Amino acid sequence: QVQLEETGGGLVQPGGSLRLSCTGSGFYLDAYAIGWFRQAPGKEREGVSCISASAHATFYAESVRGRFTISRDNAKKMVYMQMDGLQPEDTAVYYCVQLHAPCAPLTLAPFNGDFDGPGYGTWGRGTQVTVSS
Repeated sequence: QVQLEETGGGLVQPGGSLRLSCTGSGFYLDAYAIGWFRQAPGKEREGVSCISASAHATFYAESVRGRFTISRDNAKKMVYMQMDGLQPEDTAVYYCVQLHAPCAPLTLAPFNGDFDGPGYGTWGRGTQVTVSS
């Protein structure tokens, strides 16, 4: 059974940092691109970042570019997202997702906003990130 699990969320003050981790089981994580997505209360899901299977390609949403860094350690079957300069608007539940599509800008922002299409595989349960003073 394919499963993903996110850890590392929490409460942080504006300007602070967190590192999210994503671990996968039931599949060869190193064979898949992995994406981070988030959903804030009352808002639609949003693509945040993605990384190709080989880690050669990474993409970020405009709202987080320069502040967030995605990386992976295939030997440890882990994907990470370092989040620096966090702001209240970053408050959301963050999910890591096994991708059946390449890591590309359209994967983070599909034309129809449909994150349930065939390009998106298993989602983790999510981890809450709250940025507040």
